[in-house]
Amino acid sequence: MRLTRINQIHQLSFLPRLFPVNCYLVEEQDDLTLIDAALPYSAEAILASAEKIGKPITRIVLTHAHDDHIGALDKLKESLPHAEVYISKRDERLLRGDVSLDDHEPQTPIRGGVPKNIQTRADVLLEENDVVGSLRAISAPGHTPGSMAFFDQRDGSLIIGDAFQTRGGTAVSGQLNVLFPFPALATWNKEVALKSAQKLVDLKPTLLAAGHGVMIPSPESIMNEAILKAKKKG
Repeated sequence: MRLTRINQIHQLSFLPRLFPVNCYLVEEQDDLTLIDAALPYSAEAILASAEKIGKPITRIVLTHAHDDHIGALDKLKESLPHAEVYISKRDERLLRGDVSLDDHEPQTPIRGGVPKNIQTRADVLLEENDVVGSLRAISAPGHTPGSMAFFDQRDGSLIIGDAFQTRGGTAVSGQLNVLFPFPALATWNKEVALKSAQKLVDLKPTLLAAGHGVMIPSPESIMNEAILKAKKKG
């Protein structure tokens, strides 16, 4: 596991040289918000990182319900019984293994690792603009129907789940990058994802923190380049 810190954002990257899977500890004044739960074996390292920071994890926030973002959720909840679990109202269904689509949604199949044996259920169902600590929830569907990003209102840092990837070059979710194709292969609807990508760059983030790849300071131009490539590919 590799730990990288930029300001109040701590990135924990598992398998960083092979298949980087990131989760994030976001520092508040007295406690921590964990964004995503990485892989099933990640719980011990996440808990040890929080102990090293010296603050308790009181919130577990999920960007979406794919296996590589919720893998350690049950183990973490067992160790942190008082930590509240947050996920979007839409992806709560996916957390339960429900891959059905609403009538108004594009009828492309939900892809990626859908959970089958996760026992933990969400305490809080998020909607657009809900606030979790210093983070504002931003609806960013596309990778999954209920994907969310989280915008730190203190300094403009943006934690995006898989709305973009930065591994193997920055790309919008659904756009195949041969150096790291997995997020694209696991994307529900690339047209919806492209709309969400534009919405996220319009926030003018100061830091981009993705589920796969390194954090990027001052990312606006790089995000715009990725959006332009996605539009050209259609």
